[in-house]
Amino acid sequence: MNAAHDAFIATRDFLLAHRTDYDTAVRDFRWPVLSEFNWALDHFDPMARGNDQPALWIVGDDGSEHQRSFRQMSERSSQVANHLRVLGVRRGDRILLMLGNELALWETMLAAMKLGAVVIPATALLTPGDLRDRIDRGRVRHVVAAGAHTQKFADVEGDYTRICVGSAQPGWISHDAADACPLEFTPDAPTQASDPLLLYFTSGTTSKPKLVLHTHESYPVGHLSTMYWIGLQPGDMHLNISSPGWAKHSWSCVFAPWNAGACVFIYNAARFNAARLLAAAERYGVTTLCAPPTVWRLLIQEDLAAYRGRLMIRELVGAGEPLNPEIIDQVRDAWGITLRDGYGQTETTALLGNSPGQRVKPGSMGRPLPGYRVTLLDVEGREGPDGEVCLDLDARPLGLMRGYEDSPQATAQAMRDGCYHTGDTAVRDADGYVTFVGRADDVFKASDYRISPFELESILLEHEFVTEVAVVPSPDPMRPAIPKAFITVSSGSVPSRELAENILAFARKQLAPYKRVRRIEFVIELPKTLSGKIRRVELRKAEAERRQRGERSQNEYFEEDFPDLRRDE
Repeated sequence: MNAAHDAFIATRDFLLAHRTDYDTAVRDFRWPVLSEFNWALDHFDPMARGNDQPALWIVGDDGSEHQRSFRQMSERSSQVANHLRVLGVRRGDRILLMLGNELALWETMLAAMKLGAVVIPATALLTPGDLRDRIDRGRVRHVVAAGAHTQKFADVEGDYTRICVGSAQPGWISHDAADACPLEFTPDAPTQASDPLLLYFTSGTTSKPKLVLHTHESYPVGHLSTMYWIGLQPGDMHLNISSPGWAKHSWSCVFAPWNAGACVFIYNAARFNAARLLAAAERYGVTTLCAPPTVWRLLIQEDLAAYRGRLMIRELVGAGEPLNPEIIDQVRDAWGITLRDGYGQTETTALLGNSPGQRVKPGSMGRPLPGYRVTLLDVEGREGPDGEVCLDLDARPLGLMRGYEDSPQATAQAMRDGCYHTGDTAVRDADGYVTFVGRADDVFKASDYRISPFELESILLEHEFVTEVAVVPSPDPMRPAIPKAFITVSSGSVPSRELAENILAFARKQLAPYKRVRRIEFVIELPKTLSGKIRRVELRKAEAERRQRGERSQNEYFEEDFPDLRRDE
């Protein structure tokens, strides 16, 4: 034990003690002041010493099951760290990690931390071109990849160590060689809390991915705010549905649960199946569940009420994109538990959220979490009840990134005028609750009114045949733009003129005239980033080009196609 460990644990325990006392937690919370800190050595290893409680439990839909205790994870990660050291991994080296939800992912994450190496998480969806970009811009020295993905690196040139997990591959070193290494690890030097730890390539919803740099304190310690938002407690069985390679996986499959001393539970499935997921949650006693809205939309299609009284779940949260109110209502009606929204970015930890025991307002992301001072700034930089979500750098939160490594200009732009600018817009009510409006790039004007795509999308998702929707501005000869919705329909329904009229009529009843969706187009799927976020920027560009050419697709319908709709005007 050391002073850094004690300071971290004291801060953690304060939040655990006030998990339902929001006012006290926000008023009295202080980030720990750390000079030297290595989360794996100063928190995880001491917590794991003699601790045979489960730390990681991976269950597959093929019947496979792997469970490791905190003690086993500590020892195994030390073996892996010793193995990586033998292979030449040194403090500050960049390791690209391309693994699925398998034991080696967590082993290698902890091992890299112990060594002081920098981890670049990578999703298995990346193409060779994507990998080439990451290896070049990330200055990668070592790659750890699953055997199934090693072929993607065949034409990716570079002087990097190649380590394979699983079946042996020609030219790759086996991860299993770590079995022969010592169970004890000795660091070569102290780790500075400000040393780099993680390098994330953003999902690129509006531009080429940027390189987000986090330190040994910004993500490990910063995610105390995420632990608080979720409501995690020691001994919890936490299920987070997220893919490796993206920041949310580290949020809720590594730091938040292990900060609390909870077990990370993983359910691996070749294809998502809501019924099997719920059965696994029941069988293994899941107590906390986090999933993106896409998953929640699939879950509510099941008979959730049939599971009431059978599940041990205490906390439900959603993140990635805003939760639509009808999802929250359906889950509450079925289980008697309030599904709570939260907000953060790859660049931050959870900074806004509906924390346990607090009133939840429909559609709201909640209030600022402990350690975050959130302001809303208008285009002139004035604070008010609506505007861009910003963080006051005079009280810089520990969970904020160091910056964009590859672009001092982008860092300066994001950190301008004494605030970190998220690029997201929101409104705040008199009680301090913040409601998402949209990406600053996604919000548009129609008939001189500001339109939030999210608000319109939330309404359309209430229609029984709509599964996914994205709203963008559509150029119009009479005004700058009108709202258009790109829609995917549920299985069993077929895009048609009749369905288009029905959806437009439904929207007219729910929306004020200036907000009305006046054009819709049925699509098979919406364009998304690799992390699953809708790329409205792509739809917006394509729509502008199509209107300029004067073209219409076969599955595109305009409000004026249905004269009966406009008889009330």
